[in-house]
Amino acid sequence: MTTTEQSTEPPSVGAPYREILYSTADRIATITLNVPDKRNRLSYLMRREILHALRTAEQDDDVTVVLIRANGPSFCAGYDLSSGPKTSARPAEGARYYRDDGIRPERWVSAAEFDDWTDQWARSCVRDWYTIWDLLKPVVAMVHGHCVAGGTELMSMCDIAFVADDAVIGYPPMRGMTTPDVPYFPWKMSMAQAKYLQLTGNSVTGAEAARMGWVVKSFPADSLDAETQRELRAISSIAPGLLAANKHSVNQAYEIQGMKTHFDQSWSWHALSGNLRPGARAFREKLDEGGLRAALDWRDGAFRAEGFA
Repeated sequence: MTTTEQSTEPPSVGAPYREILYSTADRIATITLNVPDKRNRLSYLMRREILHALRTAEQDDDVTVVLIRANGPSFCAGYDLSSGPKTSARPAEGARYYRDDGIRPERWVSAAEFDDWTDQWARSCVRDWYTIWDLLKPVVAMVHGHCVAGGTELMSMCDIAFVADDAVIGYPPMRGMTTPDVPYFPWKMSMAQAKYLQLTGNSVTGAEAARMGWVVKSFPADSLDAETQRELRAISSIAPGLLAANKHSVNQAYEIQGMKTHFDQSWSWHALSGNLRPGARAFREKLDEGGLRAALDWRDGAFRAEGFA
């Protein structure tokens, strides 16, 4: 039997979220990732709550722009690799690394005909962050501390990103797991930079990310919030309809160039690299045998030995 996961909202509109905070003031809606003790890893629940908050802001006539920020020392540690039940134990399932909190992403199709080859995990990541791309209101990320793996997907799909100079931004899972779930690299930087970062999984500082155009601006960490709020106050003075027209005019240019086609087909490379290439199961085996720290040491050890993040 085929089952499709449907949207799950908080108990009622306006009810407290469990893993994010949501507030509005001065025409700015703020979504705060709020699991600081786990460095704001992206659980299935957090992803659903982010989507719900984005749609709430889109429907609110008193909101002009949306800010995504985070509590704690890091913006986001990526998708949840913590110990516990995984999404699937099937060797061909693309989500086999990730903790299953019982709340699958929207439109996840679970069926014997599709489980082994359609990579519902990667499809769900692209689909979730398309919500930011398609939203009628601009979404701004304010990034500090570590922003890695899935966290960079969230950041990179935002319309504007302001980051701390000393933020650490990168995608280490590409060293031993899969291709990116959302392959934003060629669309956010030059070919030389995209190939270097996607082939190595290396991280850069926020200041370096700004210089290469991955993000728009970086600021000293102690002034990041004040500078971001200054930018937001100016943006929020523009009519929402005009912001929407300008956002989607730019989006259209990238879609004409094939960005969405690239994203929509990226699950195939994710599935091949995560399931069929020689050694595809090595990271999962290390995770099962020695836990997360041992798996990360195996994946990143050679790079750390050479001084790379």
